[in-house]
Amino acid sequence: MSIGNSPEDDRPSEDRIQPADDDRPSIGRALQQARVDAGLSVDEVSQSTRVRIPIVQAIEQDDFSRCGGDVYARGHIRTLARAVGLDAEPLLEQYGDEHGGRPAPTPATPLFETERIRSEPRRPNWTAAMVAAIVAVVAFVGYTAFSGGDSDSSQQQAAEGSTPATSKPTTTKPSPSKKPTDPKPDPTDSAIAAAPADKVTVKVNASDGRSWISAKDHNGRIMFDGLLQDGQTKTFQDNQKIDLVLGDAGAIKLYVNGKQIEDEFQSGQVERLSYTKGDPEVG
Repeated sequence: MSIGNSPEDDRPSEDRIQPADDDRPSIGRALQQARVDAGLSVDEVSQSTRVRIPIVQAIEQDDFSRCGGDVYARGHIRTLARAVGLDAEPLLEQYGDEHGGRPAPTPATPLFETERIRSEPRRPNWTAAMVAAIVAVVAFVGYTAFSGGDSDSSQQQAAEGSTPATSKPTTTKPSPSKKPTDPKPDPTDSAIAAAPADKVTVKVNASDGRSWISAKDHNGRIMFDGLLQDGQTKTFQDNQKIDLVLGDAGAIKLYVNGKQIEDEFQSGQVERLSYTKGDPEVG
């Protein structure tokens, strides 16, 4: 396809053929005669020059209207002359004499040489895109791992509960509307030996195996309810009375108000006991 040309049909326009004003053969006749002398057909010239067949035929009949302008016409004349072995300069001078001299120069690249074959559009570079995507994924994973490690270390530090030496302990003031409850610390063995006379103190020692126990104060509030493992000890204290339930009394040794209870409980036996300030006698 010749650039800048859109023929309406394959026949040259006879009304545009310029008659020769001198004895020189016309441009089209000179090109045609040279082609015939070279033994070339119109198809062969068209294939070698990339100028379409209708345009070659029109130029050989001195019809330059299909060229799309003087610039393109001169380019086609030069190309066809080169293909059939003619010197293009006399033909170009003759064209200038017949069509108003040389055309004004144009800044564009001469597109009249031959019909260019368009190169195929560049396909996207999928390899580069894949490499970029992989790099982005690796960077994201690295950033996530790095950030996660920092958060884990900070969480671990918070879990360890380390506090600065200069920090002041927080103090809570008791509410004036609530009556303070009686403290029930776990007294040591020495404290049990010197148990206060105005309280009832009971020490439970799972010396021969584990046992489920339950302890309540004189108001029926649960002081402990759970499994006492082998070797564990629990101590309870109240102002008036302590009620005990021993799931396996044979595994328990009891100390009431500093004195050991000498009762022989059977293994697997469930005992319900109550002790007051004046014991050690089973209530």
